[in-house]
Amino acid sequence: MKVIEHLNKSDKTLFSFELLPPLRGHNIGGIYRTIDPLLEFNPSFINITYHQEEVVYKKHENGLLEKRTVRKRPGTVAISAAIKYKYPMVDVVPHLICGGFSKEDTEYALIDFHFLGINNILALRGDAPKATRVFVAEKEGHSYATGLVKQIIDMNKGRYLDEEMENTTPTDFCVGVAGYPEKHIESPNITSDMTYLKEKIDAGAEYIITQMFYDNEKYFTFVKNCREAGITVPIVPGLKPIVTARDLRIIPQVFNIDIPEDLVREVNKCKNNDEVFRVGIEWSIMQSKGLIRYGVPVLHYFTIGISENIRQIASAVF
Repeated sequence: MKVIEHLNKSDKTLFSFELLPPLRGHNIGGIYRTIDPLLEFNPSFINITYHQEEVVYKKHENGLLEKRTVRKRPGTVAISAAIKYKYPMVDVVPHLICGGFSKEDTEYALIDFHFLGINNILALRGDAPKATRVFVAEKEGHSYATGLVKQIIDMNKGRYLDEEMENTTPTDFCVGVAGYPEKHIESPNITSDMTYLKEKIDAGAEYIITQMFYDNEKYFTFVKNCREAGITVPIVPGLKPIVTARDLRIIPQVFNIDIPEDLVREVNKCKNNDEVFRVGIEWSIMQSKGLIRYGVPVLHYFTIGISENIRQIASAVF
């Protein structure tokens, strides 16, 4: 089933979550161990992130640096297929990004997903490489998620890159995109961010999943801004529980979001990360219940490879 069908058919708040592919050299057992404890809450769909290759520098004994390109988390297509066939009751939503892909690479990836019977895609520009902090599109690739959405929708209409192809089979992808309640880090202001988001929706995206946030008022304001901008698609809130005290520094730095003073105060009271873990669960339960009262279509949790906290949150909420 397509994500938009889940959203349109349900009269209650649904449950979904996101997974990281395992690190290179690991097996899929860790993925299954993350999924299994969450099945009792009937997840409507599971998202699988995609990570482009990174540039690292290895220092040799002579002091020279060797530049190396590595892919730390390979296998989104294979992992999506494995999950689809091990858990046929749950729909899989692989992420597809602009970074590291030419338009032809994108087309081949979409063909693979189509052959596998996967008809949901979350279309993202992707982050800039850590070494540069500046996003640069691949040669003949997309610079923005809007172009990626347009390519997917073209394929849904049977239009492939080679315009001379005949008797092409239209794909049937449901496309979601990301939204940023506290604006994208590269947007100059909220108004610009709304303009870019509406371009993705106008290109054919059918729903939005938000970046994480820790103050529900940020989400409520974001929805209001979207509606005033003419964006009418469902808006799914994304939630990530605080796990360690280090998150107070890392999350704002990486994701450009605020953490409420009350949450910071509670984390700072903790004597160890076990206590922080508990605070993260309690805060996320509070957020989740408030969002359900607001009437959100789905609560979407970022697991980051950990499911015990999500299991406890879901037990209290669903």
